[in-house]
Amino acid sequence: MTIFLRSSPLRMSMKQMSAAKGVVEIAEPVKRLTLPKNRRLVSNRQFKAVLDRRRRAGDALLTLWVAENRCGHARLGVSVGKSCGNAVVRNRLKRLIREAFRLSQEQVPAGYDYVLMVSANMARKLKHPKHGPETVRSMTRQKVQASLLALARTCFEADSTGRSRPDPIAPTNEGTISQGRSAQ
Repeated sequence: MTIFLRSSPLRMSMKQMSAAKGVVEIAEPVKRLTLPKNRRLVSNRQFKAVLDRRRRAGDALLTLWVAENRCGHARLGVSVGKSCGNAVVRNRLKRLIREAFRLSQEQVPAGYDYVLMVSANMARKLKHPKHGPETVRSMTRQKVQASLLALARTCFEADSTGRSRPDPIAPTNEGTISQGRSAQ
């Protein structure tokens, strides 16, 4: 237990505190926002399950794919292709995306899997020999976090407005026998 005196930010023992003549405040423990392995998508099968649902939203920075899960909490998958640059650039982008999600996990709806990818336009900018390094430096966690939250809102607003999304396995008329005159 950490105890602070209002007049002094120094830590004090219980013996020192009893002798002190200040008002004592007990600091509340800060909730740690972590991203353990059970909150991440790790297998190829998990990524494919999200991508097959075809619920996505994109902007100039990121593309977000969403699918329901049965875990009761949000899980994140990050995919950054080689078209974004070398390993240093790709790892920086993945760290930015993971950190933005980690800090935003209270604000995104629980019970969904999220796959975040760098958009194609951003990948082209990152790969550009002249402007690529500037683009990487200009990407901040705040920009990525704002993009993530906006895309999540867009994804769920589109569903609440009743727009129909294509069914991943839509029935086709091929191979069916019609009951009209042509089926004689």
